[in-house]
Amino acid sequence: MKSNFFSSSLANIYSKPSSKSEVMSQILYGEKFKILNKKKGWVKIRTNYDNYIGFIKKDNFYNKFKPKFKIFKFKSKIFIKKNNRFLPSKKYLYFGSGVSVLNSSKNFIQFEKNQWIKKSDIKTIFHQEKNFIKILKLFLNSRYLWGGKTSDGIDCSALIQIYFYYNRIFFPRDSKDQIKFCKKKNKKKLVKGDIIFWKGHVGMCLNNLKFIHAYGPRKKVIIMSTKLTINLIYKTANLVVKKVSNIKNY
Repeated sequence: MKSNFFSSSLANIYSKPSSKSEVMSQILYGEKFKILNKKKGWVKIRTNYDNYIGFIKKDNFYNKFKPKFKIFKFKSKIFIKKNNRFLPSKKYLYFGSGVSVLNSSKNFIQFEKNQWIKKSDIKTIFHQEKNFIKILKLFLNSRYLWGGKTSDGIDCSALIQIYFYYNRIFFPRDSKDQIKFCKKKNKKKLVKGDIIFWKGHVGMCLNNLKFIHAYGPRKKVIIMSTKLTINLIYKTANLVVKKVSNIKNY
């Protein structure tokens, strides 16, 4: 089964071969996947990074692709070169997307035919960003979107996973799988980097007092008091904390 690479900025991964079905996740430019089968304009795929299975619309995908850089900016504007000028388009590449460099000119690199992004928006593919708070805070005030994993919309489990995805370290996509994957923390005192799980929800402690999460009821990525968050989720959803782990364990 040969590998393919996604060739558009972003697409939804659906539960069924229909755009009316549930959006389970998303796939980013340059992401590697395998095609499991094809059905009437749709392909069933399994992503290589996190083994996520779902349906995307059939397209012309890359068969050969070797990214040497990745997007380090919240989202990177795509430019078109015309008469030696770089003109902004309405398209973007999103944080963590892998790109190859076909050419360079001034402060831009070309990643596809007449598709350019700023050199300042990329890092080498081997770059490791250990400051997880820096990455999570990039998404502050991004709208909450079930199945989303970009600056245009992100859900709670994707907010945690995006740190690992950027560093190309395996971490499950959904909170139900993340809670199984993560080791339970023994100490009860909450500290920086603690990942708190409820049934169907997850977020992370910025320190012993502050908590960041993509919170559905507030419709965005938000920083709240940790104690207030725990009490609020219990009060509004009758959910208690199921597990606490720490991001530094992975």
